[in-house]
Amino acid sequence: MIDINVISNILLVDDDPTSLFLQQHLLTDVCNYKGQIHECHNGKMALDYIENKGEFATNGKTYPKPELILLDINMPVMNGFEFLDAYKVLPKDLRGGIVISMLTSSLNKLDKDKAEKYHDVSDFITKPITKDHLLDIVEKHFGKQMKS
Repeated sequence: MIDINVISNILLVDDDPTSLFLQQHLLTDVCNYKGQIHECHNGKMALDYIENKGEFATNGKTYPKPELILLDINMPVMNGFEFLDAYKVLPKDLRGGIVISMLTSSLNKLDKDKAEKYHDVSDFITKPITKDHLLDIVEKHFGKQMKS
């Protein structure tokens, strides 16, 4: 059995409250995830989170580096592709070891083709993300399994 708890910190980047609720529910209630989950409502917030800037730099507290980012495409302020453009120029110590899975409700093949051009995108998933999708991500990128 695949253990999602090999990941200690997941960052959800989505502007839709329903999508965020469903992702949280999937992680905690369906997959019994015990690690930290943080939410950002657009790509700019996610960059600030990774860089410990803006609202994520209060009182000298640093936020844990995510190991997995579930990234929506269509968001205000900074969409998923704009996030990826800014992310790829971040220092390697901020980017290293993060798996980015792009989520979308779009069925547009051009979005998938564009996402495949980004080396930082590990997976492209049509919403809603399912338990099987999530377990596939963990198995593929984190490679840890438990005996049933």
